[in-house]
Amino acid sequence: MPKAITLWQASPEGDTFAIERFLLSQGYATVAGTDEAGRGPLAGPVVAACVILPPHCEYQQFQDSKKLSAKVREELAHHLVVLEAQIGVGIVSAAEIDRLNILQASLLAMKKAVEGLPASPDFLLVDGKFTVPMSLPQQALVKGDSRSASISAASIVAKVTRDAIMEQYHLEYPRYNFARHKGYPTAEHRRVIREIGPCPIHRKSFGPVRDWSDR
Repeated sequence: MPKAITLWQASPEGDTFAIERFLLSQGYATVAGTDEAGRGPLAGPVVAACVILPPHCEYQQFQDSKKLSAKVREELAHHLVVLEAQIGVGIVSAAEIDRLNILQASLLAMKKAVEGLPASPDFLLVDGKFTVPMSLPQQALVKGDSRSASISAASIVAKVTRDAIMEQYHLEYPRYNFARHKGYPTAEHRRVIREIGPCPIHRKSFGPVRDWSDR
């Protein structure tokens, strides 16, 4: 959708609903944003969310999830429910990541998130360089989580959902301390893998886990 990107470039700085507003003006009744959380961890699923914001909400509050504290992310995720935003979530397991590769698993999670919406959107904004493998009008946006409030909202839901999943896994596998690092390759996490090896939710195709298995 080249016109949408042109509009973004011409829109006032900080107007993160400009692309959505343009698409709505072109006759698309619903515009959704999708993003994922968990491409980099050594363990756990990749989680995507898809969000359709109400057109007249205060979109400025939704920002890239990486720039927000966990407390603010949780508050905003709850606020989306209060706003009656349409939300879908897609989850792809570590085993599926190993089978597909992380890029394809991330796109599959986004596809599942779109399919999890109450109704299919008329247009989809996708964070990153790649579109989702489904027949739906869509536009990939590099750094979309800072350019589109819909994508930002999706990034918040995806991050909050994945963090909650990893906290549950912490109860099942407490020695790995998933509640602290959420599966990311921190020095602590890599050390535990070297000492006791991976658990069933580790991604066997990822370097530090694969290296242990190859010993």
